[in-house]
Amino acid sequence: MKTIGLLGGMSWESTASYYKEINEGVKEILGGLHSAKICLYSVDFAEIEKLQHEGRWDETARILSQAAQSIESGGADFILICTNTMHKVADNIQSSISIPVIHIADATAEILVTDGIKRVGLLGTKFTMEQDFYKNRVSEKYGIEVIVPNQNDRNTVHDIIYNELCLGKTTDQSREKYLDIVNELYSQGAEAVILGCTEIALLIQQQHTTIRLYDTTQIHAAQAVKSATS
Repeated sequence: MKTIGLLGGMSWESTASYYKEINEGVKEILGGLHSAKICLYSVDFAEIEKLQHEGRWDETARILSQAAQSIESGGADFILICTNTMHKVADNIQSSISIPVIHIADATAEILVTDGIKRVGLLGTKFTMEQDFYKNRVSEKYGIEVIVPNQNDRNTVHDIIYNELCLGKTTDQSREKYLDIVNELYSQGAEAVILGCTEIALLIQQQHTTIRLYDTTQIHAAQAVKSATS
């Protein structure tokens, strides 16, 4: 079994989901008392969040690249960046190490292609919804049209992520707001919706809607399990 590198802590709430999903996946495949071989580096999210909102992405890339180098030194065979937003600097991180980074957008888009999805809605931080690093990768590499909520709804999604979900807080009111936004994307022709922030699945899951949801945390973790056990 290969050793999975996890670059986490952004936030630790969703990194805990990665740890659980990966270990459950390994147990399902290998059975018995098997668990995943994991090398985890968890950063201080307050430092990263401040730099994000100041637009200091080069500094975030430096911090995360150093963390990735530590993971590689710890014996990992490949790395997952346990956050959608920080894939903005995935190329910087990849260039700093010799082991592969499994890209969360690739893992998700490959499932979308398999399922025949041609037009998909995207929820995430404003960075993910508004900038091109994620949307363009899905559309240009996989031929899938990506649509995002309107400005007010993007603000709502973003604020709930940072002010509630990253702090482990979930409310029925926020869930209803998210589901309304999912419904609006569906009304605009989205065949499904990507939960493109690793915290969103803490609030809404498939059981809450008939519209198909793609949980990037679960998909990314499943790809890690497959890569580690194949």
